[in-house]
Amino acid sequence: MSEGATPTIPVDRAWPIYARLLRYTRAYWPVLLLAMLGMLADAGATAGFTALLKPLLDDALLAGKSDVIRQMPYWVALVFLVRGLGGFVAEYAMSAVGRSVIRDLRQQLFDQYLRLPAAFYDRHSTGQLIARLTYNIEQVAEASTNAITVVVKDSLYVVFLVGVMFLQSVKLTLATLLIGPVIALFISYISRRFRRLSRKIQDSVSDVSHRAGEIVAGHREVKIYGGQAQEEDVFGEINANNRRQHLKLVATKAASASLIQLLAGLALAVIVYLATLDSMEGSVTPGSFIAFMTAMLGILPSLKKLTNVHVMIQRGVAAAESVFVIMDLPSEREDGGKPVGKVDGRLSFDSVGLAYADGEQVLSDISFEAHPGTVTAIVGRSGSGKTSLVSLVTRFYPTSAGRILLDDRDIAEFRLADYRDRIGYVGQDVVLFDDTVSRNIAYGRLAGASEEAIRDAARRANALEFIDRLPQGLQTRIGESGIQLSGGQRQRVAIARAILKDAPILILDEATSALDTESERAIQKGLEEVMRNKTTLVIAHRLSTIENADQVIVLDQGRLVEQGTHRELLERDGHYAALHRMQFHDPVGAADD
Repeated sequence: MSEGATPTIPVDRAWPIYARLLRYTRAYWPVLLLAMLGMLADAGATAGFTALLKPLLDDALLAGKSDVIRQMPYWVALVFLVRGLGGFVAEYAMSAVGRSVIRDLRQQLFDQYLRLPAAFYDRHSTGQLIARLTYNIEQVAEASTNAITVVVKDSLYVVFLVGVMFLQSVKLTLATLLIGPVIALFISYISRRFRRLSRKIQDSVSDVSHRAGEIVAGHREVKIYGGQAQEEDVFGEINANNRRQHLKLVATKAASASLIQLLAGLALAVIVYLATLDSMEGSVTPGSFIAFMTAMLGILPSLKKLTNVHVMIQRGVAAAESVFVIMDLPSEREDGGKPVGKVDGRLSFDSVGLAYADGEQVLSDISFEAHPGTVTAIVGRSGSGKTSLVSLVTRFYPTSAGRILLDDRDIAEFRLADYRDRIGYVGQDVVLFDDTVSRNIAYGRLAGASEEAIRDAARRANALEFIDRLPQGLQTRIGESGIQLSGGQRQRVAIARAILKDAPILILDEATSALDTESERAIQKGLEEVMRNKTTLVIAHRLSTIENADQVIVLDQGRLVEQGTHRELLERDGHYAALHRMQFHDPVGAADD
């Protein structure tokens, strides 16, 4: 398994996984029933045409019976009409079920992605998660519907055509069926190999998606630092591994099909030999022999498909492991269910600690208060815990010790969505969506905002001056991640979003870092107006931006080591003063997070 891939469910649970997968088709049982009837008509008509070969040869062509000659064209036309209609109904109905299953699974997995806790995304790459949502689910759906089509349709073909063979000659048919157990043993061996190869292919596809996603996102760094050759080598190896795994699967599939054909060919040779024996003379007419041979040859493609159907099933089971393992993960913790109601926004940190699942202690014994209408700046060296502390406020992570109180009430008591409605956030890494400017400002629960309110928020964020120059103004689509806007423009859209939300708690992660000096000053005025009655937490990377903060919290190795105003901390000549000196003498100062 590739590094970082989700652990798969043990192989001995393959049948329960497949049974769970088939449950997704239950909702569409009327369409499945229609498909089954279509398959029945298709297989029955095929067997019927094969059975017609005996009277066509013996009675019509050799004996020249006029009544048979007159009726035969009508029977042939009817058989092919039934077969055509049945085939169409079966294929269309099963395709409809298959695409419905894909839609349901993909929607359920996407919904689960939205509900999973932040810690989950810390452990999984974007490429792997996208591969599960796209490639893996296609394989799962193939196993749930395409495999059913093959199993039902081709099994009916085999049953009906074997019935035709028995009608022509019981002895020849029994001799033919002796090869069945040999084929069954071979299929059992191939099934195990297909499962292993299918899982390796899914992992290799995840690796391809993950690496490609990283390069697309970081193409500027790759070009500036001359990393093209290195990335070509790394991706070349990943790509080659994907090719190797696919070729192994193809080789196994081709070898199994060829061996089945060889076994069937040997059976055919035996049948021809038996039919020519003196003991069979008189019991096998030319018409019955041709009908028998046609039925047997008609079985071979169906046997080949039935032999290969385990490829779909095993691939689907392997893919289902990775999909269901995500679906079965617990959603983000909803510790409390109380409504928040109206709040002032006072935050109290009472001996707060945070430890990861592996036991690593990130924060310890953090205690301070942040009051409405004040700005609390959080500073510290890289890895000191600034982002982790804010992540506790947003409840992306639960506290492992202590409590965070909102107006003297533990935030863990509140209904999660209701609580987050009281928080506005602007990050250094702005997240925008491939939609209009208006929808990016009025995003999520803000979607019902009037255009007047959206324009006012954009104006207060100093964003209208560039929005009005866009081709459709607020209704202009800004592309993936807002690619059509500059970094400063994207940040102003994010600030407008926070202004529109007007939440009592505001979190700023160096919200003006991507702006030029003139725009920064204009937005600072807007932010000061917005922050006036709010509890504002600022993760400060540039210490020059927090000189007017009401209090500065200094973190070091997950502990609160200093607290005071900018001037007080400089005069104290401790950690903060050292950071200040380092940053202003070294632009790559250790205050970056």
